[in-house]
Amino acid sequence: MEELSFCPKCGHQTLIWDQDSKLTCSNCDFVMYQNCAAAVAVLIKFKDKYLFTCRNKNPQKGFLDLAGGFTDTNESSEETCKRELKEELNLNIKPENLKYLGSLPNTYLFKNIKYNTLDLFYLYEIEKETQLNLQLEEVSEVVWLKQNELKIKDLAFDSQRKFLKKYFNIL
Repeated sequence: MEELSFCPKCGHQTLIWDQDSKLTCSNCDFVMYQNCAAAVAVLIKFKDKYLFTCRNKNPQKGFLDLAGGFTDTNESSEETCKRELKEELNLNIKPENLKYLGSLPNTYLFKNIKYNTLDLFYLYEIEKETQLNLQLEEVSEVVWLKQNELKIKDLAFDSQRKFLKKYFNIL
């Protein structure tokens, strides 16, 4: 946000970032808050294995990730889970079978702007193997791992590393 300097209302180069969540203009009454964005991450389980995607774009291209993404306007987090799993994996889910596990704050760097997010974690258990059609723009492959096979350092995002360390009780 530090890179933004011109006010969108008056056009003067008087935009000030408070280093937290607010842009203000010292020339006019313009104020804009950068509130945190909601995002979901779904831990998909089949028997004793968990599905991880491999990111196919930055940030963190090549790192492991949980299926999920940002919540659209007027969308619940459960609807986001359903939409993202369909988009990324071509997996149809029943939102009522999602189990909410918790949330953590995170940051997401996109085109040199750091966005604050609130990552909501869900568990979704599948009962049979299913054919996945990957959205190759976002996901290069999927990896099924047992809990003890996961290397926390291979995960793309801090919130997922923190969450899964606690969830899997990894020291």
